[in-house]
Amino acid sequence: MFFLGCNSVTNNFSIQDKKLQNISLKNNPLSKSLYGINIDSMFVETKKIKWGESFSDILFKSGIDNKIIFDAINKSKKIFNLKTLKKGKEYKLLSYVDKKKPAYFIYEPDLFSAIVYSLQDSIFVDKRIKPIHLKEKVVYGSIESSLYETIEKNKFPLDLVYLLVDVFAWQVDFYKINKGDRFKVVYLEEIIDNKVIGIKEIKAAYFYHNNKDYYAFKYDQGKGIDYFDEKGNNLRKTFLRSPLNFSRISSRYSKKRFHPVLKRYKSHLGTDYAAPRGTPIRSVADGIVTEATRNRGNGIYVKIKHNNKYSTQYLHMSKFAKKIKKGVRVVQGQTIGYVGSTGLATGPHVCFRFWKNGIQVDPYKQNDLPPGEPISKIHNDTFEYIRIKYLEKLKINLI
Repeated sequence: MFFLGCNSVTNNFSIQDKKLQNISLKNNPLSKSLYGINIDSMFVETKKIKWGESFSDILFKSGIDNKIIFDAINKSKKIFNLKTLKKGKEYKLLSYVDKKKPAYFIYEPDLFSAIVYSLQDSIFVDKRIKPIHLKEKVVYGSIESSLYETIEKNKFPLDLVYLLVDVFAWQVDFYKINKGDRFKVVYLEEIIDNKVIGIKEIKAAYFYHNNKDYYAFKYDQGKGIDYFDEKGNNLRKTFLRSPLNFSRISSRYSKKRFHPVLKRYKSHLGTDYAAPRGTPIRSVADGIVTEATRNRGNGIYVKIKHNNKYSTQYLHMSKFAKKIKKGVRVVQGQTIGYVGSTGLATGPHVCFRFWKNGIQVDPYKQNDLPPGEPISKIHNDTFEYIRIKYLEKLKINLI
């Protein structure tokens, strides 16, 4: 099955000619379909929802009886909320050539699905999920100033920036990228209706930084996806490097910093990440929330105990994530709140604090953080196959 979007057309055939044409197409493997509906004998008209126009308005103007409209609305309640129809969004009316009234109404609320309304004798409403096709892609580049700028300049998907930062978070300091650093990535791109809609995952990657080669190979040992180097060592630590996917460090850990609000020098025992208001803040490791409250200086904040040795704190949030409160267990990467500027803050950011044995320390100077699990013996052979397969792809045309 493939999908086709058609504009409104004018029929130059007589109804009898069209019926004869349809008979010849019955066994034609190239027959056209739209969400499983054979449209060889149909007009497909594409329109846009006007301001203030409702589902009922559209169907009534198209000649659909009130009873059919009423039944369609009732059957839609458990599948799709018709109140969410948006002005300017497209919809399709499918009509048989020998009928004046539409047989189907189709609305696509997002890139991934369509709501199909059958308006014939047997009225039904169905949500159809579009098939996602995956295609493996390989890109590479040499950095002039920053990873983001290089990927944007080469018109690569910008999602690669955030994915690469996550993969090599503890191997590459992305805040100190050098001119001449280079990368190569093998990734899966997601395609719907012949359009690229995003990236599913990185399969393998290479990064050259500070005169050293770094490799990453995706593998799942049964506990979720991880990335491993060419020797099977886990690239992930038990702690994420940052509480945000990717952002700008606006102020580092310092024993003496001029405070922008208090206008005096004092210790700044955290790392500030500037980011747009509402950016999700994630827990850097598994743990239990010990504080989820607000005060004058910290604003809205969360503190998490990860084990007997390490704790972390996240300040100046705009709000907590759902169900985040004292005593709740969280997992690494879980959203715990959103970037804001509550408390003593001049702009939207998160102040990330890191405790080791009850003392606040600079997280980026902790060289003894426990690593993730390496490739186990039982997975050696399978991982070796994947490593060899993607190592060859990474080395071809390596710049």
